[in-house]
Amino acid sequence: MKYLIASDIHGSAFYAEKVVEKFNEEKANKLILLGDIYNHGPRNPFPKDYAPLKVAEVLNAVLENLIVIKGNCDSAVDTMISEFEFFENLLIGAENKTVFLTHGHVFNKDNMPKTKVDAIIYGHFHTGFIEQNNGVTVANAGSTSLPKNDTANSYLILDGKTLILKDFVGKVIDKKEI
Repeated sequence: MKYLIASDIHGSAFYAEKVVEKFNEEKANKLILLGDIYNHGPRNPFPKDYAPLKVAEVLNAVLENLIVIKGNCDSAVDTMISEFEFFENLLIGAENKTVFLTHGHVFNKDNMPKTKVDAIIYGHFHTGFIEQNNGVTVANAGSTSLPKNDTANSYLILDGKTLILKDFVGKVIDKKEI
């Protein structure tokens, strides 16, 4: 199973379309979004082409391949324009490895889940990376629309046990095995 994992669209119709474009180019089986789908949040500027209703339209069109985790900027009212569920957290299997998916505002590299997992993947901090933390692979998908700390607009590919961090031009930023 091949997953494209992205986070922090923050209402950017431009980057919602880019994510779906990359999902198709990568020939992934599932598109996983790690939260902060529609709202830009009070500490962030408006992203490029801010249009939450257009983002909903783009994502609702790929409903059959979409899994969405709830972020700290996602609210109950967001479900009114969404044809998909928002999950708090999710566990998936990847070639006998257990992967914990979350937004990152609760669980992250500094506050790991109590459940034993092989990897934790999140967003929230808008900085993409892949690293090891006490035998657990920890990855941040970065932000599609509002990257911080001079990092690229990025997303992750999880293909089997391989995690690949890429920018939207297609450049591999980092790659590690879980």
